[in-house]
Amino acid sequence: MDLRFSKDQEQIQKEARLFLKKECPMEYVREMFEDEKGFTDKIWNKMAELGWMGIHIPEEYGGIGLSLLDLCLVVEEMGRALVPGPYFSTVVLAAELLIEAGSQNQKQEHLTRIASGEERGTLALMEPDGGADPGFVQMSAKQDGDGYILNGTKLFVPDAQTSDFIICTARTTAGNNPAQGITLFLLDAKTAGLTITPLKTMDGTRKQSEVLCKDVKVSPDSIVGEINNGWAPLQRVLSRASVCLCAENTGAAQKSMEVAVDYAKERHQFGVPIGAFQAIKHKCADMLPGVEGSRGLLYYAAWAMEEEDSTTASMAAAAAKTFSANALRDISTDTIQVLGGVGFTWEYDAHFYMKRAKANQVMLGDNAYYWEEISKMLGY
Repeated sequence: MDLRFSKDQEQIQKEARLFLKKECPMEYVREMFEDEKGFTDKIWNKMAELGWMGIHIPEEYGGIGLSLLDLCLVVEEMGRALVPGPYFSTVVLAAELLIEAGSQNQKQEHLTRIASGEERGTLALMEPDGGADPGFVQMSAKQDGDGYILNGTKLFVPDAQTSDFIICTARTTAGNNPAQGITLFLLDAKTAGLTITPLKTMDGTRKQSEVLCKDVKVSPDSIVGEINNGWAPLQRVLSRASVCLCAENTGAAQKSMEVAVDYAKERHQFGVPIGAFQAIKHKCADMLPGVEGSRGLLYYAAWAMEEEDSTTASMAAAAAKTFSANALRDISTDTIQVLGGVGFTWEYDAHFYMKRAKANQVMLGDNAYYWEEISKMLGY
């Protein structure tokens, strides 16, 4: 395993940082935090022109066809800049599910439009009782002729209010094995009976919604993958998404640490920078292992997803997600402690990173779920 970046990868990361520094300053993040839509078409279209929407989409569908690591390099920079908008839900969740399990027609229709920036999608997984474990999927899908009728509620669906389509998990059969009987359905966001209600959450940079299906009729063409066997491809996609979430956490942790260190150098008390005091300098020093540990797990997991067997890769993804989520939580909290009372004020950036940290801790499943999964993979 060679973790050194190629010249092309170094260029991807460099260009991403320069672009986001110019186009996504914290003033823009603050504006979108309170904006109902949460992003602007101008920035979205510029990212599409750079090819970011199609980084991991095969060339035959209008993408660039690069590796998962290449995608993670961009997502890491997005985490650093706290980029608002539906990139993660569209590119990392919806597009990856279509790549993994979509039919040829679904890929041709939707992946090409995602790659060009014309279309946005998301995944509806979580329900009132939970979400990451297959047993929580209780939205019913009853057969109606050749099609199905969906009834149920999905919660915390990322960016549903601006999505053109939603890939929804539903239960087509019940049985002793909760992972069996789950089917993925691709729903047009304007389908009759589908109601999307925005939710007020802590992290306003990633909008979330409740999605209610009431007698939603879907055709056989809307099924993504195989009937009753949707959980296996979904798990593979969630593992890749966990790696990308680790990338976002790593970039955010890096920037949060920099905010703390810069403030410790600039803020003076008793005639000296506060970083000269042991309590502050040690807190800043403690942040570095969290950042570098997250980065090491990120690059290994991204490599393992394409080079190692499925169990090893899934374990690496789970470890990367949990470790980086905890690291960002601790670093963003300590950053506010370094800044003191002003860390909670709107004018300073620190609280935005803490809010993203709290949201990412439970996104795609909380730590307890991933620890349980790791235990299973270890044979316990």
